[in-house]
Amino acid sequence: MDDRGEQRPPVGGVRPEILASWQRSRSLGINTEGAALPVESALDPESRLVRAAAPVLEHLCERFSGLPVTVTLADARAHIVDRRGDPVGLELMDAASLVPGANVDERFMGTSSVSMVLSTRSPFVVVGHEHFLHNLKELTCMAAPVRDPVGGSVQGAVNLSIPRELARPGMALALHEATDRIAERLLELSTARERNLMSSFLHARERGGHGRLHLESGELTPLGAAAPRLAPRERLALLESAIELISSGGETFAEVALAGGRVATLRRRELHHGDAEGAAVEVSFADPGRGGPRDRAGSATGGTTATATAPDGRGVPLLHRPPDRPEQPGEAEGAGARPDAWLLLVGEPGVGRLAAEARGRLALLNEAGARLGTTLDARRTAEELAEIAVPRFADVVVVDLVEGALAGEEPPGGRAAPGTALRRAAAWAGEDSRDAPVGRVGEPVAYPPGSPQARCLGTGRPLTDTVMTAALTGPPAGDDHPVDLLGEGVHSYLGAPLSARGAVLGLVGFYRRGRTRPYEEDDLALAGELAARGAISVDNARRYSQEHQASLTLQRSLLPRDTPRLTAVELASRYLPADARAGVGGDWFDAIPLSGLRVALVVGDVAGHGLQAAATMGRMRTAVHTLAALDLPPEEVLTHLDDLVSRTSGASLEEDPATAATCLYAVYDPVSCRCTAARAGHPPPALLVPEGPPRLLDLPAGPPLGLGGLQPYEPGTADLPEGSLLALYTDGLLKESRGFGDTDTDARTKQLLDSLDVPEPSLERICDRVTRTLLPDGPRDDVALLLARVHALPDDRVASWELPSDPSVVARARALTHHQLAEWDLTELDFSTGLVVSELVTNAVRYGGQGPVSLRLLRDGSLICEVSDRSNTSPRIRRAATTEEGGRGLFLVARFTKSWGARFMPQGKTVWAEQVPPGRHTTPEPDEQTLLDMFGDL
Repeated sequence: MDDRGEQRPPVGGVRPEILASWQRSRSLGINTEGAALPVESALDPESRLVRAAAPVLEHLCERFSGLPVTVTLADARAHIVDRRGDPVGLELMDAASLVPGANVDERFMGTSSVSMVLSTRSPFVVVGHEHFLHNLKELTCMAAPVRDPVGGSVQGAVNLSIPRELARPGMALALHEATDRIAERLLELSTARERNLMSSFLHARERGGHGRLHLESGELTPLGAAAPRLAPRERLALLESAIELISSGGETFAEVALAGGRVATLRRRELHHGDAEGAAVEVSFADPGRGGPRDRAGSATGGTTATATAPDGRGVPLLHRPPDRPEQPGEAEGAGARPDAWLLLVGEPGVGRLAAEARGRLALLNEAGARLGTTLDARRTAEELAEIAVPRFADVVVVDLVEGALAGEEPPGGRAAPGTALRRAAAWAGEDSRDAPVGRVGEPVAYPPGSPQARCLGTGRPLTDTVMTAALTGPPAGDDHPVDLLGEGVHSYLGAPLSARGAVLGLVGFYRRGRTRPYEEDDLALAGELAARGAISVDNARRYSQEHQASLTLQRSLLPRDTPRLTAVELASRYLPADARAGVGGDWFDAIPLSGLRVALVVGDVAGHGLQAAATMGRMRTAVHTLAALDLPPEEVLTHLDDLVSRTSGASLEEDPATAATCLYAVYDPVSCRCTAARAGHPPPALLVPEGPPRLLDLPAGPPLGLGGLQPYEPGTADLPEGSLLALYTDGLLKESRGFGDTDTDARTKQLLDSLDVPEPSLERICDRVTRTLLPDGPRDDVALLLARVHALPDDRVASWELPSDPSVVARARALTHHQLAEWDLTELDFSTGLVVSELVTNAVRYGGQGPVSLRLLRDGSLICEVSDRSNTSPRIRRAATTEEGGRGLFLVARFTKSWGARFMPQGKTVWAEQVPPGRHTTPEPDEQTLLDMFGDL
């Protein structure tokens, strides 16, 4: 562990395979405390591997009865397909998400024995500290591959786990015997003729050879080197040569040139068993610059023994290695030049090619099932389909998709209409075509009537044809076929429509250069299956794109489009979603204008991401706007918001993420230069005053929203000098970027304060500096950041008086207002303002209770008149009858002003009215008749 809690790989005598696996696991960002393993629910419980292994695993568990041993069987794709053993061990596996169907590949779980076996194709032991996950560090895990005896391919792996202190040497030998027995049962489950031929081969082949396996280090010392890794094209070439050798009558050897100057030598062995006659093909490899096959690394060891000495002095059993190839005529005895040889293929002449091709088709479909649709992106799915088919099925593949499908639109049902707009989504001719501007990818394509492509789209069925390409000028040749990838000449073509859910989404074209390998009837079925699987993935991507665009439209509409221009504050903001594809999550910010030139600054955070969190965020943001319009103090806004969330959180947290919401609500008054704020489970804002270091604003901590009044929310106040900077943010800003471990909140907070403590007039550049400093690699969680530089309202724009609560002060209030408007050069508002002041002061004197009456005028872009008294009675507009003398004051106030309202204080209330100077007035002035009509009967 390092000082940040991040796990470091073991050093000192650790195998390079383990170190490399650790580096890959860390780069993938796997959590060492517990990996999130994907679970495949569609695995076949009656597969050939499971049926072959079941009795063997049962016998293996009985052999270690009474010990806390667990045995796990994984298939070739690292899915757990069977597990058994000690009940306590199985419970621990459940806690670690190692359930049936879970994928224990290195991409999801990090370093483990199964992942190492499937990558190295050899037995492997991972001891204690070598595991990447913390909860496996007390175990010794040994695994061995299960090989198909017919083709030699790895079908899966068996893993045996036991506490380190209980590991014994005999367990490795028992595990190896179990995997050998599973391989034999795989052969027993194959056809009788395959079993007979394989039995003949195994009997004729000299068996022997061991390798040393140390339980403490997991090191395997082989007598023979491992088979080299081959590219897909090289494996295809070897398989085709093996088929030719089996089918030939007299040829015994063949050579295949590989990359890097290597040469593969294939040798044919005659096999006879009863009425079954066939052959086996073995392959060996020669390095460049060597006259023959490479020397055995362990040939100098001579004979082998049954045990070897481990580092602690114990005797360790030896695992069997592939047997030696018999010496060939002409090889010098004792020269140590006996090459490694691997079984490549077993079959019968005439049926060998058909069987191999059938296996190849099944392998191709299996790979398509694993690789297609890994992303919900239609273009990437088209590229995956093309890459899977080259070179095993085609030399060149092009995929054209309907324009509407790429845009996420719903395609029309039935077959494609003539002239359907298509766009090329992928063109692939092997690694040589990668990143090359060929194939007209991304451009529209059109196929003339009668062309193979048009006939395929019209019939909705795969078809084969012979096509001619020529380097002609003009678009027809380029549209019909990928001339730049195929070259001139006559080629074999197979087209298959991409159809899903009754609609055609596009077309995939398979090409083979020349006419030596024309497409046959079986190829039509394979192409149709590949296209069907690709079409389902494309349609899933299309539907996701459609819903994704609708989600983004909704999500973006829930956030403020632009920060408002306000007298009290200058604003800048950033919203950074954790997942750019998922879009907006549950974080939000707001700047809400309030009465008296005040402004409310709000940030909030709803747990989760995506559409559900965004919808919940929209509900809460609307509620905050509604509560802000009531001019409530911050602590009351949070109290009402908590009540709202508590009433709607009867469902579980997964159904309503609002139950894990936080919020910070602050109100700044530019007249008093005071900020009042309260927080509900939210980090406090950062404050930078013009003369002083940055700091966090000291606010009482309140519980998150939705906990039902666990404790009351308390406000905090701070006087902010002119030009002070407030930074409001969500906790995603203080979390480490992607690929890092636990967050040191104090260190991240210091980074935030330091990034604010740099003189900079532009708030936009400050936002960029903060996000660049704290989130250089992008956010782990959604981030909302709101910066506000506060301003004070100058004294010459404020006029206030305190008047006694007496009816005679109404005339004095009008006179004071008249003189102040003359000083501000707002005489055009003298009549309407005098009327407003008269009505508001009269109401305050008559209904405001005992105590003085305050009158305040604020001049900004508009004129605001405020009258305060000691009463908490809420003023309401009502229509007065003809015989009533009063009841029309607020009606007149509402008619002569842009807006009016009331806000309440701890003691008393303030009624305010806002007027716009005539040059900015948007409604015509009422005439005398309109005013008289206000006083008429209903």
